[in-house]
Amino acid sequence: MKKGSMVFFCQNCGYESAKWSGQCPACHEWNTFVEEPKAGKTRGAAAGRNGQGRARSSPVSLARIPSGEQERVSTGMAELDQVLGGGIVPGSLILVGGDPGIGKSTLLLQVCRNLAERMQNLLYISGEESLQQIRLRALRIGNFQESFKLLCETNLSDIEEIVLREKPEAVVIDSIQTMYQEAVSSAPGSVSQVREATGVLMRLAKEQGITIFIVGHVTKEGTVAGPRVLEHMVDTVLYFEGDRHASYRILRGVKNRFGSTNEIGVFEMREDGLREVANPSEYMLSGKPEGASGSVVACTMEGTRPMLLEVQALVCKTNFGLPRRTSAGIDYNRVNLLMAVLEKRLNLPLSSYDAYVNIAGGIRLNEPAMDLALVLAVISSYKDVPVSEKTIVFGEVGLSGEVRAVSMVQQRIQEAKKLGFTKAVLPKSSLEQVKNITGIELAGVATVRDALRVI
Repeated sequence: MKKGSMVFFCQNCGYESAKWSGQCPACHEWNTFVEEPKAGKTRGAAAGRNGQGRARSSPVSLARIPSGEQERVSTGMAELDQVLGGGIVPGSLILVGGDPGIGKSTLLLQVCRNLAERMQNLLYISGEESLQQIRLRALRIGNFQESFKLLCETNLSDIEEIVLREKPEAVVIDSIQTMYQEAVSSAPGSVSQVREATGVLMRLAKEQGITIFIVGHVTKEGTVAGPRVLEHMVDTVLYFEGDRHASYRILRGVKNRFGSTNEIGVFEMREDGLREVANPSEYMLSGKPEGASGSVVACTMEGTRPMLLEVQALVCKTNFGLPRRTSAGIDYNRVNLLMAVLEKRLNLPLSSYDAYVNIAGGIRLNEPAMDLALVLAVISSYKDVPVSEKTIVFGEVGLSGEVRAVSMVQQRIQEAKKLGFTKAVLPKSSLEQVKNITGIELAGVATVRDALRVI
């Protein structure tokens, strides 16, 4: 294919093809191919370490490769350090994705402030905001040291020269969709520009040992502007989630070459920036009503962290022939499945009742351990009988009405005891996992009928 010809990129996975196709052969998504000009050879792709040619490489024995154990650098935010696996690894490329306005720039600005207090040379490069706009937001966050520098630039060639000259220890690119390479003829934000820009930044991070944070926006369709195209190239992918109209934010790691991908960090958005939520269970249960039917406290696991949440259900007589089912924060099909189990195994006439299920706080969950709490919340609302506020419930429910075992029972019980709960309803088969815990009553149940009898 000649230089300057057109190629097709998959917006979902970045697969490159010489011709258009209805379905991507790599990720099997439909209608995701877009046409882009093919990039010619660029300085980043052709130059080696000395800028004059590719550095020759040769195979190395595994035993001769150093372990590479490096001391991590703390960001000054315990929640972020936990998601990263203990801190920042020098020379890593970290992608922070999320909806526009969710708080990505605020989070990274606070990280820069914390790192600058240790006299590190930091560079914040913005392609979206002016220096005055960044300064106004920085004044709300706090005082910054002289080692923190700002730059407004979108030309990646100029950025590369500045980074090599200034030699910062950490760089923030806000955002990758605004950066462009002159050698690529397509517009900034296109697949080819984003891929090429990320490739240049990745080479800078590895060769110079610079930690680089990349901000990526996610559109409603999750296409070109989103970080999906970059997930295969970067070392760590963090998603900043949450409702823009709610105060809390959840930072979730979906890829991490230097640590676990199961951890989350919880933050609260305030006027002076993001505040860490050290105890998310207490935060999520604040405002829980007392003596109200249809409300049950459950415990879910986010990585290695237990989190207590309120499961709410409202069951009322339907005014139409077809009952209505609505769910918020939990899979809609899972709600229908569990209500069918109740109708079959407990003979509850739910087919003539509307049902509305909600996870308080706006968080979304997919863990099967929430099944038993959802079932008891529906029964509580149907019978209009409240469940004790000091009772916690968790367990997976099968189609036969059996309550199946879940993982990390010990951690769930300890979290409930710490917050003052006096009774726990859990799978009977999981009782053997609980050891040396006193001060809380454990009620093991084998079926949904048993759980109803215990409650």
